Amino acid sequence: MTWVCGLPCSSNSGGPSPPRRNRNSAPSPARRSSTKPSNITAFLPLRRQSSRWRRAVDPLRRAPQPHRRARDREARMAIRRIGFIGIGRMGWPMARRLLEAGFAVTVQDAVPGRGADFVRQHGGVAAPEAAAAAAEADAVITMLPTSREVADVVAAIRPVLRSGAVVIEMSSGEPSATRRIAQDLAAQGVGLVDAPVSGGVARAETGQLAIMTGGDPALLERVGPALGAMGTTMTRCGDVGAGQAMKALNNLVSAAGFLVSVEALLIGSRFGLDPAVMVDVLNASTGMNNSTQKKLKQFVLSRGFDSGFGLDLMVKDLSIALQVGRETATPTPLAAQTRELWAAAASLLGPGQDHTAAARFAEALAAAELASPQVERKG
Repeated sequence: MTWVCGLPCSSNSGGPSPPRRNRNSAPSPARRSSTKPSNITAFLPLRRQSSRWRRAVDPLRRAPQPHRRARDREARMAIRRIGFIGIGRMGWPMARRLLEAGFAVTVQDAVPGRGADFVRQHGGVAAPEAAAAAAEADAVITMLPTSREVADVVAAIRPVLRSGAVVIEMSSGEPSATRRIAQDLAAQGVGLVDAPVSGGVARAETGQLAIMTGGDPALLERVGPALGAMGTTMTRCGDVGAGQAMKALNNLVSAAGFLVSVEALLIGSRFGLDPAVMVDVLNASTGMNNSTQKKLKQFVLSRGFDSGFGLDLMVKDLSIALQVGRETATPTPLAAQTRELWAAAASLLGPGQDHTAAARFAEALAAAELASPQVERKG
């Protein structure tokens, strides 16, 4: 008799088969009185106590991580109360979109009475100064002309910002200046993300802005619902300042495209082509760009020059693009020439001009004015 798997069987091939155990029968005494448990069996009770087991197996992995926990806790804090500082032509419709999305919004602007006008038309609360708008806010949005104004506002609101609050810097600012502000705020437990926008007043009105963001992914996730009320596309470009660098470079491409498109219309007009027909052909061809689609007929050929984005702001953004080029040691001959042409247009036309009025600078150089019988003139 030999033993196989603990059961007796015949050594002859024709011998009786090992008995089959009924599934419903009780286990045999031999199995119940099993000898020393295997290593796996002995390990199971410890594993059931999962938290104790994980600490015993990997104590370093389970070591407390207070900074990570604090960051995760902040990321889970919902944004409900927003202080919105700077309700100019862009900030006004953006703040309105936040109100319509259900956020509690307190607005403040440097222009006296503008906040009260906003509240009369749309609701919310008007604050007399920036600190009052930020005092109870979960997040503070800044939508201001330059980083200089942003720095002044942040200095004014820092004493009232609570730990865990977030500053959402939506101005077209200088990336290096924004990074310095972010470092200062981090020392008191306040986060900062930059989120400049593209799309102009028309898309701000409809909540369809393109938003370029920079900052910690957890913070950006936390402010995502607020940004989603103002825009339809939100693209994280990198760390703090990356959104503003991308915005400046976007406007560099847009500015160059606008000027060269106007020059092309002037050349074609002298040749005898209808500028409006040229725009149609460009939009059906490889020469299509944002200016051919949304600016040449609408604001240049119509002589309206009222897109809502100022010429001085375009020059500022081009200067920021060149600054990024210098800080990264990148040669920028075409960008520098573009910036000089726009600065010359601003100098010739004077303050308060829409950026599409730069076409008049090109017209002055050519001693010609663009017009088309297919486009009705405004005014």
